[in-house]
Amino acid sequence: MRHIYPIAMLLGAGVVTACNPDKVVKTEDIPTAGIRFINAVPDTGAVDFRPVDIVENSQFYNVTFKSTTLLYYKNARAGTRHFKVFKTPNSTDPGATQLATAQTVMFDLDNEVIEAGKLYTYILWGYARTGSSPAMRITRITDDPADPGAQVALRVINTCLPGTCGASADGVLDVRAFKVSAGIGAAAATWLAVAPLTTSAYQNIPAGGFVATDTIRFDFRPAGGVTTGAALATGPAPLGQAETIDIQALPGTSVAGSAISAVIFPRAVASSQGGSATTPAVIFVWDRRPPRTCTLCSAPAQ
Repeated sequence: MRHIYPIAMLLGAGVVTACNPDKVVKTEDIPTAGIRFINAVPDTGAVDFRPVDIVENSQFYNVTFKSTTLLYYKNARAGTRHFKVFKTPNSTDPGATQLATAQTVMFDLDNEVIEAGKLYTYILWGYARTGSSPAMRITRITDDPADPGAQVALRVINTCLPGTCGASADGVLDVRAFKVSAGIGAAAATWLAVAPLTTSAYQNIPAGGFVATDTIRFDFRPAGGVTTGAALATGPAPLGQAETIDIQALPGTSVAGSAISAVIFPRAVASSQGGSATTPAVIFVWDRRPPRTCTLCSAPAQ
């Protein structure tokens, strides 16, 4: 025989209890690193970069050549990790074709040791087409500039390839960063003969005092020291924004303690899925955020 009791009776008997507000549930303090992914392959379509060992939000989907849509750090659990790079399926293909494409592994990174508190850039570069040189590869760069203190750290990432960066037949570049009002002849930082598929060392420059009409501009040219005539690519570095009491600083050349990378991309290979870019281009990413220093020291006046 089934018995039905009123809820009030059960509550009075202690059968149903409320949550205990004094009970502390301890959660895991997960050690994390920051990772980001750049697609610099000029002759192929979009790719996916994602973890295959655990479920976490560190994946980068549908990353096209020279894309900046997902170009930021994501938290990834520190330790020995397993990542893979897959082809991105075309949404207009039949379902079976999309599934097969999504399962096509381009690179298998099965023993990636990433350390807690560090930042990393994974960059896919080189040529994808069979027989082209240098062949496509994936490189992990540790983004670990020393604290520039009252200055700003700058570096260059050269993803150019032979024959894809304008007049630079071999992809080797000279790069200068200069204050617009001073001109290229008074460069604040210079990197000579930066080889293709390499990253330069950081150089520090004074921070602050820049406005939109007088920024730090990067200038990319074929190696050889020439500073006249048209550049292969040029662009102003981001100014950034100083912190406020409730907003963290935005890294840039006007904010001390920042670190910025100028990434030069080659033109896309004609008749490829690399896109329609016909000239080299530069984008900027931040590698180090200025330390948080602003605090509320006293209560506001009443």
